[in-house]
Amino acid sequence: MTQSLRLGVAGLGTVGAAVVRMVARRAEALGQTSGRTIRVTAVSSRDRSRDRGLDLAGVAWFDDPVALARSGEVDCVVELIGGAEGPARATVEAALAAGKHVVTANKALLAKHGAALARQAEAAGVALAYEASVAGGIPVIKVLREGLTGNAVSRVYGIMNGTCNYILTRMEREGLTFEACLKDAQALGYAEADPTFDVEGFDTAHKLAILTSLAFGTEVDAEGVSVEGISAIQPLDLTMAEELGYRIKLLGVAQVAAGGIEQRVHPTMVPKSSAIAQVMGVTNAVTIDADAVGELTLIGPGAGGEATASAVVSDITDIAAGTRRPTFGRAAAALSPSQRVAMQRHEGGYYIRLTVHDRPGVAAGVATRMAERDISIESILQRRSESAASKDPHGRSGQPVPLVLITYAATEGTIRDALDAIAGDGLLAEAPQLIRIERE
Repeated sequence: MTQSLRLGVAGLGTVGAAVVRMVARRAEALGQTSGRTIRVTAVSSRDRSRDRGLDLAGVAWFDDPVALARSGEVDCVVELIGGAEGPARATVEAALAAGKHVVTANKALLAKHGAALARQAEAAGVALAYEASVAGGIPVIKVLREGLTGNAVSRVYGIMNGTCNYILTRMEREGLTFEACLKDAQALGYAEADPTFDVEGFDTAHKLAILTSLAFGTEVDAEGVSVEGISAIQPLDLTMAEELGYRIKLLGVAQVAAGGIEQRVHPTMVPKSSAIAQVMGVTNAVTIDADAVGELTLIGPGAGGEATASAVVSDITDIAAGTRRPTFGRAAAALSPSQRVAMQRHEGGYYIRLTVHDRPGVAAGVATRMAERDISIESILQRRSESAASKDPHGRSGQPVPLVLITYAATEGTIRDALDAIAGDGLLAEAPQLIRIERE
């Protein structure tokens, strides 16, 4: 075999420790696969005294990850610190400047600085690999960048955050509120103490921006992603989805649209018959629509030490074997500027839950405002409290009740304009719920 590939692992949290163990455990197989011995020669972490269950005998320890990145003891830097700025960015930039390969799981860093880092890696003639940055152990980066080069991709979408999928699964199966499920997710370690990044969709947006660049050859543009989270979802929405033949998932969706690429993250109703609707709990799934293969769905663990380490070690093995591909599938100079498509121009079906006053003429008033804007209603359902309605001789309580509409394809701007008009008519008791429908 040729000279060993010497790894410097920056960050010894759950994933970093799993990478060190996996490289040691699979040393012989990795060497046979890559034709080169792979070994960890240096590590960096904030707490030197913590017992991680690792044998670090003969491994250099660096308190400063940037010093590790510049060290002559390292050929490839594995950045597992996290964050778009600070030590993570400084470590990756230092490694590339020193002509060292980089493997990272850092979606926030790539979403914000991916294009610049790709140019830096290209100029240095080294690899910048990041399979673990999206969907954990699912090899979606390789599939898009290498496996589907003969295809034109029209859409890529998926469940890319296990925390949100866990919460929605529990809400659906047990009729629990968002708040109750979030509390359980935090107790189980699926959600952070501050869950905003996950439940409000920003984590998914970063991952989607990376997949968009790979799928469509554009510069990474996380700022161009329209983002909504799941905190406003109520048990009633999941119940109504069930009755209508749908299931609610937080999806990241990127697709070709008139004028550019539409990027959006939001709660979505998907047909229960679809493959992605069957993905429950903390599992992730990504579906790719392409001209030659049709629909391809990848399902697997989206997080966790071993699953993420699997993706990291896959990248390391490629580097050891001398495999180096353009960071986002083509030369950095060939990436086209992102052409943003405003969410108002999105066209599709919608689930709309209105909380209206239970009195004569309300449903007709809602329907009129929709018809004025050429919005066709596929179905309409109204729920009334039987106990309250029984007190009124006409079966109307006057109390707030849910009115659910399913529309045929309409633009987002038209739907929101209609909802503004309905609110202006005084028909709503609270803000409406709007969930997009992603049909097969």
